[in-house]
Amino acid sequence: MSGRKQSRANGNQRIASRHRAPATPAPGLAGSPLEAMRLDGGALLAAGGLLGIGVVMSYSSTAPLALDQLLPPLFVEHMGALAIGLAAATAAMLMPLHVLRALALPAWLVAVALLVANHLIGIEVNGATRWLPVPGLSIRFQPVVSATRGTRRAGCGVVAHNPGRRELSMGRGTAAVAIVALPVALLVRQPDFGNAVLLAALATLVLVAAGTPVRRLLAPGLLAAAGIAGYIATHEYALRRVIGFIDPWKDPLGMGFQLVQSFVAFGKGGVIGLGLGAGRQKLSYLPEGHTDFILALIAEELGLLGVLLVLGCFAALWVAGTRIARQSKDRFALLLALSMTSLLTLPAAVNAAVVMGLVPTKGLTLPFLSHGGTSLVVSCVVLGVLLSAGREATQPEHRGRHR
Repeated sequence: MSGRKQSRANGNQRIASRHRAPATPAPGLAGSPLEAMRLDGGALLAAGGLLGIGVVMSYSSTAPLALDQLLPPLFVEHMGALAIGLAAATAAMLMPLHVLRALALPAWLVAVALLVANHLIGIEVNGATRWLPVPGLSIRFQPVVSATRGTRRAGCGVVAHNPGRRELSMGRGTAAVAIVALPVALLVRQPDFGNAVLLAALATLVLVAAGTPVRRLLAPGLLAAAGIAGYIATHEYALRRVIGFIDPWKDPLGMGFQLVQSFVAFGKGGVIGLGLGAGRQKLSYLPEGHTDFILALIAEELGLLGVLLVLGCFAALWVAGTRIARQSKDRFALLLALSMTSLLTLPAAVNAAVVMGLVPTKGLTLPFLSHGGTSLVVSCVVLGVLLSAGREATQPEHRGRHR
């Protein structure tokens, strides 16, 4: 009898010990970020797959541009940006959300300052001033990428302050619109109309998620549509893109050249592709194919299966990001997770639609895959912020606090 009582007492002690934090953490782990790290496996797997495909296709698409060198310079640049991006993603992932929230407005001010500097000392490429040089270094970057991320974070910080209300207050909504309007206006002046529209669309998504009634957005939406139509009608480069999109075969060597060559790449690839490295469109047929039209080169070399793999990874990233947002108990964490998820997946959807001829041509990179140091680094940072939101949402003490 006494043996049974002793066994029951030992069992109760074991059960209690599972729900009690150890008094003394294991040596070497106390206070370590790894001790509290809980990463979303779906987001990591999807992003890892995209980064891996990006490395392979970066080499395949840039090797013909430097046949006399063992490693193509553009591929070396891609790997350097990837290394910087992974380090920055790790730092962002380990940064507490309250720090990210405190830095949101300063980050937005820096982003706006960079856009202003871009107008003053920016480098013009193909008729648009989108590159900002780094003084003293032979390095340049596109401020629009960091501006988009900074604006989204600042907007989330503003609309997250909405105590006791399901609908977003008019004052908070107006402040968020003002935060977005300034970068949008600066982008239109570059001109970078496509990124301006994308930033406005992403901001609208956050406003809706924050509780803005759709009826409030109807009038601004109609004004925005009228503004887009007016801009296209009064700017020749935008009008040419729309005409080239409507009937690219009418001028296959001019306005429709890039889209026609993208169609050729998709047609050649078929279901399984020509084989890795065997594509021909990258040999100057598809201009700058390793940047905005990297998905067309994937279609040629890896076929429909390769394209579905890429799109599937982005779909998995969207599912993982929305799951993180749903698990978040903090309003700012929820909006930030949704914002970062859309910042990675919506441009990917637009890029895929462009190369398939579903929307007019727009210079949007494919996150994690397109060549471009600024885009790759910022995409990694956005992933790190998303993982940070997921890590804090799944903390045992975080869950217990909100039961």
